[in-house]
Amino acid sequence: MKQHLPATLLALSLASILSACVTINIYFPAAAAEKAADRLIDEVWQVKERNGTPAPSSTESETK
Repeated sequence: MKQHLPATLLALSLASILSACVTINIYFPAAAAEKAADRLIDEVWQVKERNGTPAPSSTESETK
């Protein structure tokens, strides 16, 4: 049993390292991300308006 211990540890170590190196790449279009961010910002400003804090008349991204 002691003779197989180093080989077993090596195999388990390699399996752990290989499983930790898995990367999942998901294509997320930039336009969709920007649209989602704009929607989120609009929702935040609506909540602030309801609480009495006025929303700005224009944002930096709208003036560009």
